[in-house]
Amino acid sequence: MPGDLLKRTDETIRYIRLKTGLQPEIGLVLGSGLGALGDRLEDPCIIPYEELPHFLKSTAPGHQGRMIIGRLKGKTLLCMQGRFHYYEGYTMPQITYPVRVMARLGIKTLILTNACGGLKGEFSPGDLMLITDHINFMGMNPLIGPNEDDFGPRFQDMTTAYTPALAALARKTAAELGIPLREGVYLGYSGPSFETPAEIRLFQSFGASAVGMSTVPEAIVARQSGLRLLGLSCVTNLAAGILDQPISGEEVIEAANKAGEKFIRLLTEIIGRI
Repeated sequence: MPGDLLKRTDETIRYIRLKTGLQPEIGLVLGSGLGALGDRLEDPCIIPYEELPHFLKSTAPGHQGRMIIGRLKGKTLLCMQGRFHYYEGYTMPQITYPVRVMARLGIKTLILTNACGGLKGEFSPGDLMLITDHINFMGMNPLIGPNEDDFGPRFQDMTTAYTPALAALARKTAAELGIPLREGVYLGYSGPSFETPAEIRLFQSFGASAVGMSTVPEAIVARQSGLRLLGLSCVTNLAAGILDQPISGEEVIEAANKAGEKFIRLLTEIIGRI
């Protein structure tokens, strides 16, 4: 019904503002096994998702399911320790609802992170990758359905969905810190089963560098909302068929945890320079 999304986001924002007087300027979504950065925020206001009006329960492994608003490197952040996924049985509007809230709350820059499978033989578990573009292979788009003009026009140019100036900042920061930063195209796949070797060969032929089960819907809604966007992936495994070994969810979390300190160091410095 027209206006329903506007009403719901405003109710969520009212609750957030009752909890804290801080005005976030940067939004940060932390993916599987990457939530430790949220624990570094100063003067944190912690809100479990269950308390937030119209928020969902995060059921994915490695997702703590809480919002933290606090300060880092002189910036005020809204940090999501965990996200919602299409494979959890939620709809596209539901999983992108937090981005709507952040945009309406006044956030101007969004950083999306994820754990992903590498599609290139030269990738290794623990590598960090700058997302330069994406492929939506989820079979659904979050902008399908009635459009609420308060949140942006229906038809979106995705040419520079990932803000070039933020990508340049990430490259420069990584080089100065001596942290290798891969670059590539992220392909969003619905999951929750991991991809078959045949699917991986198909994705490689598309020009994809990594595959994961998140990020793309949020990026599309961020673009519609006029947010500046940076995407960073942590390669936690090589995709099916590249190595002769099975893939497990436990492996993904373990590799993300191992790369955590390097990831936190890079992301903290980038945030300080935005």
